Amino acid sequence: MLVYVHPDHRLHDPTEPHRFGGVLLPPAETAARADRILSAIGSLEAVEVRRPPSLDEQDLLLVHQPHYLEFLRDAHARWRAATGAPAEGEAVAYIRPIPGLPGRPPTHVDAQLGIYSNDVDPILEGTWPAALSAAASAVAAAGAVHDGGKAAYAICRPPGHHAAPATFGGYCYLNNTALAAAWLASRGARVAIVDVDTHHGNGTQAVFWDRGDVLTVSIHGDPELHFPFFSGFPEERGAAAGRGANLNLPLPSGSGWPAYRPALEKAVEAVDSFGAEFLVVALGVDTHATDGVLALTDEDYPLLGQTLWTGRPTVIIQEGGYGPGVLEAAVPGVLSAFE
Repeated sequence: MLVYVHPDHRLHDPTEPHRFGGVLLPPAETAARADRILSAIGSLEAVEVRRPPSLDEQDLLLVHQPHYLEFLRDAHARWRAATGAPAEGEAVAYIRPIPGLPGRPPTHVDAQLGIYSNDVDPILEGTWPAALSAAASAVAAAGAVHDGGKAAYAICRPPGHHAAPATFGGYCYLNNTALAAAWLASRGARVAIVDVDTHHGNGTQAVFWDRGDVLTVSIHGDPELHFPFFSGFPEERGAAAGRGANLNLPLPSGSGWPAYRPALEKAVEAVDSFGAEFLVVALGVDTHATDGVLALTDEDYPLLGQTLWTGRPTVIIQEGGYGPGVLEAAVPGVLSAFE
């Protein structure tokens, strides 16, 4: 299996703690995650790690709005110029507009942070090149299967599935999963996404909400109780040409494999019914009990991989997974089914 990862992911490595559940916690999505994955998959046979070629930034327009990309590219430099912050400073939104209240589009970078962010994630000096490197890995993996490969895996960080066409959040800046799918669809393919991260792929849903050429399926913890809230409910089925091409399969908190497996099988049935030629898997392994929303165990991930291996060319995009030992056990477990 071809594995793509770019060293520029290290340029985005937050250090400032964030308040979560009433306490300050260190960042969970750091550069060390990719190192942990690379070390773990070294035990697999027939894995070839490659650096992806440079991304054609025009491909980003398949998923994201031009004004958002312009903001993301320049935000940190503008923020430093406006505030006098040091190069190592982390730009974070601290105010957002009141919904429905009329006003002018903001021009100050502090206000724009509140427009383009849907969470409390920071923009660092290296966020843009790191996000570009993750997107490049995703497109390279999509290209590998488009050219005849059975499966390819992209170690994308920052991750992507919470990034919408014009907002970032949930550690995500560019939507790598959506980009891989949109890139394949732009070449005439019929594509399905199955998102197995423990959190709803709200950004991916937003990208394809009114499109009928890409099926989006997300299995996740109950959005009434868990991030990102607001979306991920079964009644959300898409709109216009995308009506019926979005499927959410929320599960009760603490669900283990006996509850997860039927949802996964339903997802694969939807992929079959859609007639997908390619499958893109948003591989979040924060479904592990250690990460606290669902309750899969080390032994469940090979089964998850076996269920996802449908014989279709498959692009696997890394999303979440954080706790001690989670990435080390779960990622090789899933990938072993695709060897």
